Amino acid sequence: MNLIGNIIWLVFGGFIVAIEYFIAGFVLCCTIIGIPFGLQCFKIGILTLMPFGRDVREVPGQTGCLSMIFNIIWIFIGGIWIALTHLIFGILLAITIIGLPFAKQHFKLMSLSFTPFGKDIY
Repeated sequence: MNLIGNIIWLVFGGFIVAIEYFIAGFVLCCTIIGIPFGLQCFKIGILTLMPFGRDVREVPGQTGCLSMIFNIIWIFIGGIWIALTHLIFGILLAITIIGLPFAKQHFKLMSLSFTPFGKDIY
């Protein structure tokens, strides 16, 4: 079921969104200051490629002061808009029964894209 969900996800927009995250990651990695934020874009892009069957969890021990500061900077730079986009798409997909599994994946991406530092994909 995860394979079918991932294939449908990729065909109907997941691949394009993942490419956008990878391009944003490359652009951010062009500067030394943007490297940590670019790495988080790559992490979100990898989850966007195959969200079914994966889980986002907080890493114990990496939720220190630096992760908190980076998350605050991330939210103000654009994380809130990315999270709101995933929220809107999740709500729109949750209207239909067929869209519920895809809405769940958008909500998972929303939680990761709002505060990506200190979280990992399993």
